[in-house]
Amino acid sequence: MENIWIILMAVALFLVITFLYWKMTKGYAEKVNGKKMFNQWNVRMYYWTGIIMASGLLTVFVIMLLK
Repeated sequence: MENIWIILMAVALFLVITFLYWKMTKGYAEKVNGKKMFNQWNVRMYYWTGIIMASGLLTVFVIMLLK
């Protein structure tokens, strides 16, 4: 039962970090790539890949700090 809470907290932390990172970087990414180019799937795919990797790294870092 305890492991379930740890996993749920880690997933919640990952989602919160992902949301905050997305909110902070979306405007900058659109400005750098241009709105027309940013709406293409390949640019967004690389953008979201970067967000997921950075969020995962930050989540692991926070969990290691809390442990």
